[in-house]
Amino acid sequence: MARTRNFARFALIAAAAVTLSGCGVNSIPSKEEDVKAKWGEVENQYQRRSDLIPNLVATVKGFAAQEKDVLVGVTQARASASQVRVDPAKLSDPAQLAQFEAAQGALGQSLGRLLVTVEKYPELKSNENFLQLQAQLEGTENRITVARRDYNLSVQAYNTEIRTFPAIIAAKVIYGSQPLQPFKATAPNAERAPTVAF
Repeated sequence: MARTRNFARFALIAAAAVTLSGCGVNSIPSKEEDVKAKWGEVENQYQRRSDLIPNLVATVKGFAAQEKDVLVGVTQARASASQVRVDPAKLSDPAQLAQFEAAQGALGQSLGRLLVTVEKYPELKSNENFLQLQAQLEGTENRITVARRDYNLSVQAYNTEIRTFPAIIAAKVIYGSQPLQPFKATAPNAERAPTVAF
């Protein structure tokens, strides 16, 4: 009799463990932490870009003093972008993410104007320091793109997890989970390739 009760308890505990593991109790926090880690990488790549800009601007200043407005615009956009932060605990707040995206978009547009300016001055293109910094900046932009894509894929996995059965039970009852916001393009007409005219 005692053996039967112990076996029944063990079976009940095992069934509860299997049921709980299948309803998202463990997967929801894991996916949420993955989203936060991916967001940290997005911020890391934007920080890398922000760190490179002063070097790029200093190099270009030596060669293109006549384009001071463009350089001032890049510097101001960098300063503005570096002041906007998103708390990883508030990744479900679309307003906070939109503010971050807008600041980074303005910086990207300023950098685009700077690169167009460079095309107008052949002596800049031949400067080894500028070419090295330009290559690093282009590499950073690629890293930002990859980091944003990875973040969006992680958000998609998390949002899918908290909205599908059986994990939706744990998401609503235990965690009170809210869908997180993906990174979105902020530049007007971002879906179209820009035209560069000289």
